[in-house]
Order: sequence, then C-alpha cells, then structure tokens
Amino acid sequence: MPRDRFVARIDGREIEISNLDKLMYPVAGFTKGEVIDYYTRIAPVMLPHLRGRPATRIRYPNGVEGVHFFEKNKPGGTPDWVRLETLPVPGSTKSRETIEFVVVDDLPTLVWLANLAAIELHTPQWRIGAGPDLMVVDLDPGAPAGLKECCAVATLMRDRLADDGIDAYPKTSGKKGMQLCCPVSGSQDAEVVSAYAKKVADELAAMVPGSITAKMAKAIRPGKIFIDWSQNNAAKTTVTPYSLRAGERPTASAPLTWDEVIAIGTGEMEARQFGADEVLARVEQHGDLLAGLCEGGPAVPT
Repeated sequence: MPRDRFVARIDGREIEISNLDKLMYPVAGFTKGEVIDYYTRIAPVMLPHLRGRPATRIRYPNGVEGVHFFEKNKPGGTPDWVRLETLPVPGSTKSRETIEFVVVDDLPTLVWLANLAAIELHTPQWRIGAGPDLMVVDLDPGAPAGLKECCAVATLMRDRLADDGIDAYPKTSGKKGMQLCCPVSGSQDAEVVSAYAKKVADELAAMVPGSITAKMAKAIRPGKIFIDWSQNNAAKTTVTPYSLRAGERPTASAPLTWDEVIAIGTGEMEARQFGADEVLARVEQHGDLLAGLCEGGPAVPT
C-alpha cells in the first residue's frame, strides 16, 4: 500500500484512508486529515440528524477550489457494510426511476465519506419509510441584507409558528444565511407541510414587504430576506446540521440559541458564520442545540 494510504479500523469496520495532507481549503490551510478529524469529533451530535435519511453529497476531490460534483447514488467501490436504500427519484435528469442512496447511520460511514472528500452532506426532511418529520424554512439574504437581517426575520417567524404550537430551531447555513428547522408529526404529506410553510411565509412577506419576500424571482430579492418555503418539497434537501461547507474557510452549519439570534438581529452580536473549530467548541459548551428535532412534533395546521 502506498505510504500516503493506510487502513483504519473504526467500530469494527476497516476503512482505507488516503492523502491526509491534501489541502481541502487552500486559503485556510485546512487539510483532508482535518476534515476527517472534524467529522469524527462532531459525529456524536451529527449522526442523529443523518440516521434514517438518504444522504446526498457534494464532493471536492481536489479541494474546494477544484472541480466538484453532486452525488446522489452510491459511489463506486462502496463497502458492503455501508447501508444502502433503493428509493424512487421522480423527475431524475438521468431518467433513472430509482437510485441506491447511502444512509449515514454510523461513524464508519461518515469517516468513509469524509475520506472521499464529501465535504458537504445534505438530507431531506423525511426519514426512509415515513412522511416529513421536519419543516424547514431557508432564510436567504439578498445583498446588501445579510445574516443580521436573517436573524431579525427568524425571530418574527419563530413567534408566528409558536402561535400554531410549532417550535423552531435556528441554525446557520454555513454560507450566508440560515435555516429554521421545526419538528412535525411525520404523518402528513410533504405537500401539506410545504403549503403551510408557504402560507406563513406569505403572511410575513405581507406584514413586512420592504424586508421580506416569499417569491422566488431573484429580481425582487436585493435587500430582502427570501423565505424559501419550497425546501419542504419531498425532492428537496437541506444542508445537514454540522455539515462543513465549501468556501475559503471551513465553516459549518451551526445551531444557534435564540438569545444569539436576537443578539445578532439587533446588532449586539457579530453576524457571521462559524468555523469548524468554533462549532466543536460550541458543542462542548451547549451539547446538541438541535436535539429536540429528533423528538417529534405536532401536525401542521391545514
């Protein structure tokens, strides 16, 4: 075996690890070994949000400045111990009716994907064999609006959802915006959940039309926060909590406390995304701020 490759044994599984010194984030000097280390250390809080969900990946074989590709189906050479689920993919651009998806249920699978330079992991709002158990709204800022303005809108949306008995958990996107994740019953179709999310988004846009839009047209987004309710379409995925994101530095999708959201929205706390080391430190301090997402929630009003 070449000197830059070795076999690691994790929880009884053998995984070939390679090129630990390869720069994945050249500007930050962050290596593939550090990507694997991050995912290994964040696994205890990340895995509950991955389990039972088909995972799609964005892979960067030569780092975030190189060519990348989006991957749904299982990679070539997938070990036989990796959980695979064959699921329908209506509307596939490659005319495939089904795909064998990878399901990240354990640490060995997460490390195996990290070694494949799967820097970003994305998951749907449903678990295999069930309806959506999450409602997600993506708050996407149109410049010059940014994360500060997203947080102000997030607080409005939290209060509106609370009127219907729905809890909202905030997290940064790891890029420029943020998401609110809401546990729901899992007993309703995605169309019902999506329609409810659109209804609330339209209400808030009508309430503050100068700052919020629920319309997808990019021409009307500058200076506004787009509440993307369409994330609840059954075919859509959202960046998984704690996933790294591709950019100049290794930021991650980080849970926030509501006190932090309010402080960012009022300018009392800096509006920024968190790096991998900071996210790990935050988990040491707070544990998993999104643990409530795995406990189930109510049906959305119809």
